Amino acid sequence: MALEEVARSGRRLRRGELDALRDYGDRAAEDGRGLAELVDERLAATGRVWAGQLVDASSMAALRAAVAALAEGHSRAYRERLRREEAGRREFVADLLSSRSDLGRLAEHAERFGLNLACSHVVAVADGDGYSLDDPLVRALERQLLGRFGEQEVLLAVKHGRLVCIVPAGPGEDAAVKAFAELTQGRRVVVGRSHSGPGGVVHSYEEARSALEQAEQLGLKGQLLHAADLMVLPVLLRDREALEELVRSVLGPLQTARGGAGPLLETLTAYADSRYVSAEAARRLGLSVRALAYRVERVVRLTGLDPDDALQRYTLETAVFGARLLGWLDHPAVP
Repeated sequence: MALEEVARSGRRLRRGELDALRDYGDRAAEDGRGLAELVDERLAATGRVWAGQLVDASSMAALRAAVAALAEGHSRAYRERLRREEAGRREFVADLLSSRSDLGRLAEHAERFGLNLACSHVVAVADGDGYSLDDPLVRALERQLLGRFGEQEVLLAVKHGRLVCIVPAGPGEDAAVKAFAELTQGRRVVVGRSHSGPGGVVHSYEEARSALEQAEQLGLKGQLLHAADLMVLPVLLRDREALEELVRSVLGPLQTARGGAGPLLETLTAYADSRYVSAEAARRLGLSVRALAYRVERVVRLTGLDPDDALQRYTLETAVFGARLLGWLDHPAVP
């Protein structure tokens, strides 16, 4: 053993000897051995070699250098293993959120990352873009979220620059989703419905992502929304041609109004949001009740539809919703 010679001669450990100790620490880490166990083993072996000998300062310096080399090799391997695991985790989550993934392979790899794909999961998607898992803000959010709900197999991911949270459905689901929404610092969060099986996660993600984009288009209020409450939107968009025709035929005449269709669409939206209470709608628009009534009268005159009639109200609401989804004011159809 080199340290026995060091104790006799007082020399320093050579570079090759230190490299050998680093390699030993590296291999021990790869075998899953902890640093404390490794150092204890080396100190015990050194104690046996030095038993009965006078240990001077140079010997202790060599011992410290040997322990430092062991620790360096062990830490190097540990960091490398973490990098591999992190890369594998990112690849797994990316596959999990991709509709083109091999579901059988996902199910095989899920257990390694503490995810039981046989159970139901919900996916929450936060508004915003440009995020990456290396962003310090995202790292901090991940630490807080996993510190509180890590035992529930919560996963944080980034997809197309947006923050994504995967949560097992069940008793702790609401608390985890609300915590995720709070930690995103006020950004809008939409939660997909619960789905089970290897394809359940991507199904919930696609629902949440689509609903988030539609909520942005519509300017819906509320920070935390659920895709289940917005299921009418994909139904409306399923037959886009029919929706465009509805918007053209119902709202097209509003383009002839002074100031264009925008103020009248805004009035119909506020009127509906206020449950057709004139005073509340006028307050939201910053108008007098009389000015609101004048706008409503213009809508009735131009469209032939009265928002105070139940069936005609539904037609108007659907047309206004469709116009907002289609961005009709930006690209109005020719009446």
